[in-house]
Amino acid sequence: MMRRRRGPSLLVTAAVVGTAAHVGASSANKQAAAQQNAQAAAQQDAQQSQQLAEQSAQIAALQAQQAAPAAPAAPAAPALDPKSAELQNLASLHSQGVLTDEEYAAAKAKALGI
Repeated sequence: MMRRRRGPSLLVTAAVVGTAAHVGASSANKQAAAQQNAQAAAQQDAQQSQQLAEQSAQIAALQAQQAAPAAPAAPAAPALDPKSAELQNLASLHSQGVLTDEEYAAAKAKALGI
């Protein structure tokens, strides 16, 4: 007579082993994803810290510029009276060759009211 084997069947054992392998792999994947997320968060924190330091340096430089006394403004050029401006314009045209000697003399006499 054949004795019947007691305990779980071969199929039950295979199902239990397969489930355990799946759970183990899933757990390993979750741990790997958690590590990647932690590394990404650390890199992002480092970038934000660097940006904050750069912005702080820029703010300090701008505040230093504002605190520094302003350089005195250059004195304004004296305003020319209309006759002087006209004579300078005529001299410029004469030196460029636009006006002949005769035209320059006539325009100069007219500007001076002679």
